[in-house]
Amino acid sequence: MSVGVGDRAPDFSLPGTGGTSYSLADFLGKPIVLVFYPGDDSVVCTKQLNAYNEGLSQFRQLDAQIVGVSAQDMSSKDAFSTKHGFEFPLLADVDKVVAGAYGTLGPIGFPRRSIFIIDAEGIIRYAHKAIAGLTYRPVSELIEELERLG
Repeated sequence: MSVGVGDRAPDFSLPGTGGTSYSLADFLGKPIVLVFYPGDDSVVCTKQLNAYNEGLSQFRQLDAQIVGVSAQDMSSKDAFSTKHGFEFPLLADVDKVVAGAYGTLGPIGFPRRSIFIIDAEGIIRYAHKAIAGLTYRPVSELIEELERLG
């Protein structure tokens, strides 16, 4: 399955940092930047999530919530988040069910670096699925997309 712009975002419920379970419904009412990333503490993922953490004030000005999702377990998520001081939740999609629902799994089952901006009503307004995943979408691009939701 794959979803794109204009589709209703698939709901999910996953364990996350801070000992909390999160669902899509927990974030509705504000824009959500749903970030699928391949792996905790890998080079590009670390740069990507640090960039989003450093730009958090820009996201907050637009009342947008960043949420990171990858397939590693909660011990990995907690260590990664603590090490880098991320101020947004990281969710563990160990069975890759949510990655599958959003169509981010590559041909051999590894999640691809992907970003979805979901509006306050749960509709996908922006989708980017990387092929190789060696780069990521910059904060400025995501802020521009969020401003369009205005």
